[in-house]
Amino acid sequence: MAWLYLVSYFFGGAFLANAVPHLVSGMMGRPFQSPFAKPHGEGLSSSTVNALWGFFNLVAGYLLVCRVGDFGLRDTPDVVALGLGILLIAVMAARQFGRFNGGNAPNRS
Repeated sequence: MAWLYLVSYFFGGAFLANAVPHLVSGMMGRPFQSPFAKPHGEGLSSSTVNALWGFFNLVAGYLLVCRVGDFGLRDTPDVVALGLGILLIAVMAARQFGRFNGGNAPNRS
């Protein structure tokens, strides 16, 4: 059953990482892409929607990491699973939202 805990920590890391841009955008009063925008994932959602979505992601991440199994910061497999979830969502978000925010512009040196 230990591998199920690692899966939970992986997805917990993804939720926690996804909470950051939505919470920050919401708290700064800036619109940002969200699953609720039109068109889906491309349009902008209001800062309030982003703050709520970010908070939901924070709660989901907390539940998956802190309330499933016994996550240990000194337990390498636990931390690797969490880190891989964070890394995967970070790279996916960079590629997805870089198209709209100039993050995937080619190098012109």
